[in-house]
Amino acid sequence: MTIQGNELTRLERGMAALAAIDGEAGKHVVDSLADIAPDFARYMLEFPFGDIYSRPGLDLRAREIATIAALTALGNCAPQLKVHILAGLNVGLTQEEVVEIIMQMAVYAGFPAALNGLFVAKALFASQP
Repeated sequence: MTIQGNELTRLERGMAALAAIDGEAGKHVVDSLADIAPDFARYMLEFPFGDIYSRPGLDLRAREIATIAALTALGNCAPQLKVHILAGLNVGLTQEEVVEIIMQMAVYAGFPAALNGLFVAKALFASQP
Protein backbone atom coordinates (compact mmCIF):
# COMPACT_ATOMS: atom_id res chain seq x y z
CA MET A 1 0.00 0.00 0.00
CA THR A 2 1.27 3.44 -0.81
CA ILE A 3 -0.39 6.71 -0.03
CA GLN A 4 0.16 9.02 -2.96
CA GLY A 5 -1.51 11.86 -4.66
CA ASN A 6 -0.46 15.32 -5.69
CA GLU A 7 -3.88 16.59 -4.68
CA LEU A 8 -2.93 16.11 -1.01
CA THR A 9 -0.49 18.31 0.86
CA ARG A 10 2.58 16.76 2.49
CA LEU A 11 0.87 17.15 5.85
CA GLU A 12 -2.33 15.46 4.65
CA ARG A 13 -0.34 12.58 3.08
CA GLY A 14 1.64 12.28 6.30
CA MET A 15 -1.43 12.16 8.47
CA ALA A 16 -3.00 9.51 6.23
CA ALA A 17 0.19 7.43 6.22
CA LEU A 18 0.59 7.69 9.99
CA ALA A 19 -3.00 6.58 10.52
CA ALA A 20 -2.54 3.60 8.17
CA ILE A 21 0.75 2.55 9.74
CA ASP A 22 0.56 3.37 13.42
CA GLY A 23 -3.08 4.13 14.16
CA GLU A 24 -3.54 5.51 17.65
CA ALA A 25 0.10 4.97 18.67
CA GLY A 26 1.29 7.40 16.02
CA LYS A 27 -1.35 9.95 16.90
CA HIS A 28 -0.23 9.72 20.53
CA VAL A 29 3.35 10.62 19.53
CA VAL A 30 2.16 13.63 17.54
CA ASP A 31 -0.19 14.74 20.31
CA SER A 32 2.54 14.39 22.94
CA LEU A 33 4.63 16.96 21.07
CA ALA A 34 1.85 19.56 20.86
CA ASP A 35 2.83 21.44 24.00
CA ILE A 36 6.61 21.36 23.54
CA ALA A 37 7.37 21.18 19.81
CA PRO A 38 4.32 21.37 17.55
CA ASP A 39 6.51 22.33 14.59
CA PHE A 40 8.55 19.15 15.10
CA ALA A 41 5.34 17.10 15.06
CA ARG A 42 4.43 18.72 11.74
CA TYR A 43 7.92 18.05 10.33
CA MET A 44 7.60 14.41 11.38
CA LEU A 45 4.27 14.14 9.61
CA GLU A 46 5.44 15.92 6.47
CA PHE A 47 8.87 14.41 5.84
CA PRO A 48 9.02 10.79 7.04
CA PHE A 49 5.33 10.04 6.56
CA GLY A 50 4.21 12.53 3.91
CA ASP A 51 7.29 12.21 1.70
CA ILE A 52 9.11 8.93 2.45
CA TYR A 53 6.49 6.45 3.64
CA SER A 54 4.13 7.68 0.91
CA ARG A 55 6.53 6.95 -1.95
CA PRO A 56 5.89 4.12 -4.39
CA GLY A 57 8.44 1.33 -4.60
CA LEU A 58 8.03 -0.36 -1.22
CA ASP A 59 4.86 -1.33 0.53
CA LEU A 60 4.29 -0.40 4.17
CA ARG A 61 5.23 -3.89 5.34
CA ALA A 62 8.67 -3.65 3.69
CA ARG A 63 9.16 -0.13 5.06
CA GLU A 64 8.43 -1.34 8.59
CA ILE A 65 10.89 -4.23 8.18
CA ALA A 66 13.57 -1.69 7.28
CA THR A 67 12.56 0.62 10.13
CA ILE A 68 12.55 -2.13 12.76
CA ALA A 69 15.98 -3.25 11.56
CA ALA A 70 17.39 0.29 11.63
CA LEU A 71 16.02 1.12 15.07
CA THR A 72 17.33 -2.18 16.42
CA ALA A 73 20.76 -1.51 14.92
CA LEU A 74 20.89 1.91 16.58
CA GLY A 75 20.48 0.10 19.89
CA ASN A 76 19.15 3.02 21.91
CA CYS A 77 15.71 3.70 20.47
CA ALA A 78 13.43 1.53 22.62
CA PRO A 79 10.40 3.87 22.56
CA GLN A 80 10.56 4.29 18.77
CA LEU A 81 11.25 0.59 18.27
CA LYS A 82 8.15 -0.24 20.30
CA VAL A 83 6.00 2.05 18.13
CA HIS A 84 7.41 0.55 14.93
CA ILE A 85 7.05 -3.06 16.09
CA LEU A 86 3.38 -2.27 16.71
CA ALA A 87 3.24 -0.63 13.28
CA GLY A 88 4.84 -3.71 11.72
CA LEU A 89 2.24 -5.94 13.33
CA ASN A 90 -0.44 -3.52 12.14
CA VAL A 91 0.71 -3.77 8.50
CA GLY A 92 1.00 -7.55 8.47
CA LEU A 93 4.21 -8.69 10.14
CA THR A 94 3.98 -11.63 12.53
CA GLN A 95 5.65 -11.75 15.92
CA GLU A 96 7.98 -14.43 14.54
CA GLU A 97 9.02 -12.17 11.66
CA VAL A 98 9.71 -9.28 14.06
CA VAL A 99 11.93 -11.56 16.16
CA GLU A 100 13.81 -12.71 13.05
CA ILE A 101 14.34 -9.12 11.87
CA ILE A 102 15.78 -8.20 15.26
CA MET A 103 17.95 -11.33 15.44
CA GLN A 104 19.35 -10.55 11.98
CA MET A 105 20.68 -7.29 13.36
CA ALA A 106 23.04 -9.19 15.71
CA VAL A 107 25.19 -9.86 12.64
CA TYR A 108 25.47 -6.21 11.67
CA ALA A 109 24.88 -4.22 14.86
CA GLY A 110 26.10 -6.66 17.50
CA PHE A 111 24.54 -8.78 20.19
CA PRO A 112 23.85 -5.90 22.63
CA ALA A 113 21.72 -4.04 20.09
CA ALA A 114 19.86 -7.23 19.16
CA LEU A 115 19.33 -8.10 22.82
CA ASN A 116 17.92 -4.64 23.51
CA GLY A 117 15.55 -5.07 20.57
CA LEU A 118 14.49 -8.54 21.62
CA PHE A 119 13.67 -7.34 25.12
CA VAL A 120 11.56 -4.52 23.68
CA ALA A 121 9.70 -7.04 21.51
CA LYS A 122 9.29 -9.51 24.38
CA ALA A 123 7.74 -6.88 26.67
CA LEU A 124 5.50 -5.62 23.89
CA PHE A 125 4.29 -9.10 22.93
CA ALA A 126 3.56 -9.92 26.58
CA SER A 127 1.36 -6.81 26.83
CA GLN A 128 -0.69 -7.69 23.74
CA PRO A 129 -4.03 -9.51 24.05
